[in-house]
Amino acid sequence: MNLTYEGKKISGILTVLPANVSRFDDETGNYTFPKEKTLRLKPLMGFDEHRIVEDGVCVSDLCVFGLKDLFARGLLRKEDIDALVLVTQSPDQFMPPTSNIIQGLLELKRDMICLDINQGCAGFEIGLLQAFALLDQPAIRKVVLLNADVLSRKTSRQDRNSFPLIGDGASITVVEKDPEGGRIHANIQMDGTLRNALAIPAGGFRMPSTPETAAPVDDGTGNLRAKDHLVMNGQDVFTFVMTEVPPMILSLAETAGIGLADIDWFLFHQPNKFMIQKLAEKLEVPPGRMPGNVVEKFGNASGVTIPTNVCLNLGEKLKDQRFTVCFAGFGVGLTWSSILMTIGNMEFCEIVNY
Repeated sequence: MNLTYEGKKISGILTVLPANVSRFDDETGNYTFPKEKTLRLKPLMGFDEHRIVEDGVCVSDLCVFGLKDLFARGLLRKEDIDALVLVTQSPDQFMPPTSNIIQGLLELKRDMICLDINQGCAGFEIGLLQAFALLDQPAIRKVVLLNADVLSRKTSRQDRNSFPLIGDGASITVVEKDPEGGRIHANIQMDGTLRNALAIPAGGFRMPSTPETAAPVDDGTGNLRAKDHLVMNGQDVFTFVMTEVPPMILSLAETAGIGLADIDWFLFHQPNKFMIQKLAEKLEVPPGRMPGNVVEKFGNASGVTIPTNVCLNLGEKLKDQRFTVCFAGFGVGLTWSSILMTIGNMEFCEIVNY
């Protein structure tokens, strides 16, 4: 599905990462595999450091921390927020929506919209598309998009397939009207028949958590995890990404009437370093224009990886420069989406520690 928007801009991005650093070298003893065999994955996959929340830290804690930081520095005013859109797979509670919890904790105005969206790897794009749609309403002038996840709390520390990759974090993206904003092109696709490639089987109403679902078992390859934990079929996800993402990007560029050489930066979701390298090769994009350094520094925090990518690799440049960028997210659902737009002249674009 192709979508277009006009008159919108991103005016600031703040990424909030847990200060707690977990190092792959220190985790190798958690796995059943020989240490030397495990360490061979480090340069290939980009396993190095990842940011993990302390016990008890929830999505609302990271988001409230970041928003208070923006309020305190005068970069955002409470009264200007007309909508709060939170994209997460790890809400504080089943109910109420975590966006309402954040609204209440910050004592934001009542004349606004709070909305939770359950999406992950493509959550930044889906959140932006929702923000763009809300901004078509005359009453809505500024939308705060929150992407946040603490999935380390749902990932087995004895699962070498997933735990070295996982990261926690939150991002705050301010989206607003811009009468001079150019055309934004986007596309999105979903395939629920492949929903089990990336999932947490237990813990919902279909399979409530019990002592049995919390018991780790060997998956047959040496990884230990429970049904309460995140499970990822790495080969299925890799095949899906290599099959679906390159044509999606080419289609987006064709729809916009430009070539890939006209795009300054390819700021993609980063499942792991290997997958980003393969995508760059398949699209024939120089690696320097498709950064792949988020996972090795911070881990894969689902929908937070793209805002982190922007802050880490462009950061200060975006305060006085403008770039044509392609955002692309792909994963859980399965869902894949990309957006082509110009960003720049932002009021802030940085990373802070929680």
